Amino acid sequence: MQEKVFNKRQIGTDYETVATKYLEQKGYSILERNYRCPYGEIDIIARDKETVVFCEIKYRKKCSYGSPLAAVDSRKQRRISKVALYYTAGYKAPENVFYRFDVIGIDGEGQIEHIENAFYFQQ
Repeated sequence: MQEKVFNKRQIGTDYETVATKYLEQKGYSILERNYRCPYGEIDIIARDKETVVFCEIKYRKKCSYGSPLAAVDSRKQRRISKVALYYTAGYKAPENVFYRFDVIGIDGEGQIEHIENAFYFQQ
């Protein structure tokens, strides 16, 4: 049983690395990976010009269980929003910085779908 958990964790890490490289190729600067706080975790926090981007990465080997992007439901959006609020409260960001939430889905064939502004802050 532990081996399976380790493999799922490793697969997640591998695809977060794929997403990190993808974002860097698009010109983003990676600020944090796997940022954790008492409210949860955000996979990638990046900077896109004057915008801080909170990215959730989802991988699905097969889409028979639904799109990777569909896995970021309203409950997950609220959790990510709380983590983002915690993160921003700890930093003195200049006034000209914007924030957004992106979702990156990767399927079993390695296709990447990146949705900018995938959702708004959820309470």
